[in-house]
Amino acid sequence: MSQGAAQPDSKARFDFKKQVEALKAFRGRGTELISVYVTPKYPISEIAGKLRDEYGQAANIKSKSTQKNVQAALEKIMNHLKTYKAAPENGVAIFAGNVSENEGKTDYRLYAVEPPEPLGVQFYRCESVFVVEPLEELLDHAGAYGIIVMDGKEATIAVLKGKQVKIIKRLNSTAHQKVSKGGQSAARYSRLHVEGVEFYYKRIGEAMDAFVGIKNFQGIVVGGPGPAKHDFVKMSPFNYQLKILGVVDTGYTDEYGIRETMEKAKDVLSEQESIKEKAILDEFLKRVAKGGLAAYGLTGLKEMLERGQVERLLVTEGMELWQVKQTCGNCGKERVKIQEHPGQEEPCECGGKWMVKEEHDLANELVAIAEEKGVPVELASRETAEGNQFYGMFNGLGAFLKYK
Repeated sequence: MSQGAAQPDSKARFDFKKQVEALKAFRGRGTELISVYVTPKYPISEIAGKLRDEYGQAANIKSKSTQKNVQAALEKIMNHLKTYKAAPENGVAIFAGNVSENEGKTDYRLYAVEPPEPLGVQFYRCESVFVVEPLEELLDHAGAYGIIVMDGKEATIAVLKGKQVKIIKRLNSTAHQKVSKGGQSAARYSRLHVEGVEFYYKRIGEAMDAFVGIKNFQGIVVGGPGPAKHDFVKMSPFNYQLKILGVVDTGYTDEYGIRETMEKAKDVLSEQESIKEKAILDEFLKRVAKGGLAAYGLTGLKEMLERGQVERLLVTEGMELWQVKQTCGNCGKERVKIQEHPGQEEPCECGGKWMVKEEHDLANELVAIAEEKGVPVELASRETAEGNQFYGMFNGLGAFLKYK
């Protein structure tokens, strides 16, 4: 989440997130959805030339329907490229294809996305989905972190990136237990126990190789109950490039332990997006619970923004909230509805069909007003527990107020 001064690109990032989420939802019937990435300042004429070559090669596709769809998509992109004199400042990603959900029908669409940050990749891909991973990477502001929770028996390894926590490995120790009786057997079992523990630590270190190469990787926090975590860090059986940022005590070694480690290491991870989001939303919930300087829901937020009453606006990223004005084509009755996604409507009471007269995205409007007024916009995700709670309880809209 952004914090502090007003962010001049809040609306751009909000729109960008919605575009990416919409593109992810499309599915082709074969490898016929085309994604073209153009880096800043790259000659448009060269991209157009490469696509003409691909158009010619598409004639060799055995399936006539796939051939038709691929060539139609390429033609759309080539025509769109003619509208550019040069590649946009941050480059452009163009997506085209038949996105019809009904077999036998065609619905050719083209989407051009100019990202808020420069594209670092350039390629042409023809797949059953639009390739949006390079765009998603631009949504990650902060770095990635490794989180390990462990004791002498089990370990969980996870990566914290943006607002997502992903478990990448779970391990169990195979070390022999220590024995209390004396004699040669005790010495042998003790040696086997030490060897087993070392082998267990090395397996954790090998699993940590997954962190190497992660873009903007910052380091690792290790948590868990007991002394095993300290012994592991002291032994350092992992890649020398990986940096341990801190060691904390937790009561668990599973997913709950990962969350506990993140909470206890929040000073170390203070610049990480999910940690910042949690702090902001926790403060918002406290204000609401105490009846303090907070507001939520759609009612009144627009007026509060326009009056300069809002200190900071909270919006769930990617959300759509449409105000739709409709008229019945049969009886002429009018109504105004607020809904998340424009879609199929139930018929009017008279049996007539509702016709849309006008519609606009209220969430987008609020972000635009906030930006115009210089009000910071915090984008909450639905990928964290706190963000999901905010969306469920407050419909994804809230604000810190300067006064009531």
